[in-house]
Amino acid sequence: MIHQLTAVDPRAKIGKNVTVEPFTTIGANVTVGSDTWIGPNVTIMENVKIGKNCKIFPGTVIGAVPQDLKFDGEDTQVIIGDGTTLRECVTINRGTKALGYTKVGNNCLIMATSHIAHDCIVGDNVIIANGCGIAGHVEIGDFVVMGGLSAVQQFGKIGKHVMVSGGSLIRKDIPPYVKVAREPISYAGINSVGLRRRGFTNDKIFEIQKIYRAIFQMKMNTTQAIEFIEKEMLPTVERDEIITFIQNSPRGIVKGYGSGKE
Repeated sequence: MIHQLTAVDPRAKIGKNVTVEPFTTIGANVTVGSDTWIGPNVTIMENVKIGKNCKIFPGTVIGAVPQDLKFDGEDTQVIIGDGTTLRECVTINRGTKALGYTKVGNNCLIMATSHIAHDCIVGDNVIIANGCGIAGHVEIGDFVVMGGLSAVQQFGKIGKHVMVSGGSLIRKDIPPYVKVAREPISYAGINSVGLRRRGFTNDKIFEIQKIYRAIFQMKMNTTQAIEFIEKEMLPTVERDEIITFIQNSPRGIVKGYGSGKE
């Protein structure tokens, strides 16, 4: 199922039932999981691990060296999880010595012409729409949906279950479970539709709403809001995840719309 007009390095390991269409190049130390389809004119450079049941569309380039002037030829890699689809002309660069790898999780959909730079970590079930630019060292949590033509500044962090409006410029961290929109990017409510689709109960959604009401709508700074939440709300997985994310955000989180505070 590997077309004769492909170039596959003998050091590559190709799983069962893998299809490789013509004019594709697969480099050294590449692993491709079973039942994966690799379209024509794909370039997979060295040190790439691709999972099972993936689909990789024409023009995609995986494993090129980082666009980082500090890169000095160190031995790094790209890791792609199972069930992930990379549409036309997606580019994913290898890591640097800072992390050693760039990783995209399971069951992701990375749409056409999007770029994922060195040392990024993209979680499971993430959708990145067309033309997004993800700079180096960015972390994106599970079930994030990024609207098309959005861009994330380097070292940015996006929490789980976040919905990002199309065309957004993300310069601050985005805590879990929220929607962000407008320019400059701002909190726009919690991602209640996405949470319901993923099985969150109405009580749990209401709890998350109360937490973010304290953070963004009660005219407290972030430190005061965290103290209020810890004092007034019982510990839960979601509450503690939000608090931990905010406390571990060196650049700070997005502001509340119209609040005038970061």
